[in-house]
Amino acid sequence: MTRGIGYYVHHHGAGHLHRAREIARNLSRPVTLIGTGLNEEAGIATLGLPDDRIAERFDGEDAAATRPQMLHYAPLDHDGIRRRVALITRWIAETRPALIVVDVSVEVALLARLASVPVVYVRLNGRRTDSPHLEAFRSAEALIAPYHADLDDPQMPDWVRARTRYFPGLVARMPHEATRGEDILIVAGKGGTSLSAEKIVTMANAHPELRIVVAGPIDAIDGAPDNLSFIGWRADVDRRIATAGCVVGAAGNGLVGRVLASGAPFICLPEARPFDEQRVQAAQLARHGAAAVVNAWPGPQEWPELIARAKALAATRPDHLHHGDGGPRAAEWIDRIAAAHSGEAP
Repeated sequence: MTRGIGYYVHHHGAGHLHRAREIARNLSRPVTLIGTGLNEEAGIATLGLPDDRIAERFDGEDAAATRPQMLHYAPLDHDGIRRRVALITRWIAETRPALIVVDVSVEVALLARLASVPVVYVRLNGRRTDSPHLEAFRSAEALIAPYHADLDDPQMPDWVRARTRYFPGLVARMPHEATRGEDILIVAGKGGTSLSAEKIVTMANAHPELRIVVAGPIDAIDGAPDNLSFIGWRADVDRRIATAGCVVGAAGNGLVGRVLASGAPFICLPEARPFDEQRVQAAQLARHGAAAVVNAWPGPQEWPELIARAKALAATRPDHLHHGDGGPRAAEWIDRIAAAHSGEAP
């Protein structure tokens, strides 16, 4: 019987699940998605876990004074965490997976290693040179980065980079549009945003010549001008990115991948995230001429120059930062690792 693969999906933000779906549908082995709040996935088994959060705003750390230095998150006397550990280890004992992909959790990676399961760890961008991250990287058989090596943290140790396979374009496969519209598309992510309707209304009022469309969890407010529309979450957001005159948004992997895949001009406003994840990626985008990066919401009169700069950069953006087949290539690579550890043919 072919031994399967587990895929742990973190519950904060949408990117973890998008990557899991893309890799899972391309794996040759049976796969089980493991995580909190998972819906039924067509043709993919799931293992639901109870929530482990101790606060509504989850930052991946618990601030416990007595927490071991190799962990980020180990609050005491939390029934949800006890049940999560029991469910994961029972699933491991019963199914004997060939390996587990972890996207992302230092604690789950170390738990899987303690349970004698090989781990492939998804390495997000940012300053992740703290002890817990480095121990998770060391414990894994291999590391995946869902971005190009040129966008990696320059301070990451060489031994971590050497163990990493980079798969830019893990979820984004969108055509470059020969003809673009004139819309300014502002995209707010599910992982949280500092954007507000009030800021955007001020921008729109100052520039009635712009047609501005806002996608994501920002509600419309009274008094919005006619050149501004709030569309919420829409299934056609990829098409809108592909045809936008300019995209404005944060530096999360999902949006960055989609923008690079589409060739759209990009004004990047990195959000505050743990381990400076978005700021590091934004700095590398700027370094390679892939986006006009600003670290705070621009003043009303700054927008024309920013839009012009983003369009100029898009015209000369290096093509190597994005590949259109990241998902299938990552799945094939994971299948090979699983085969090597299970003693079965890939």
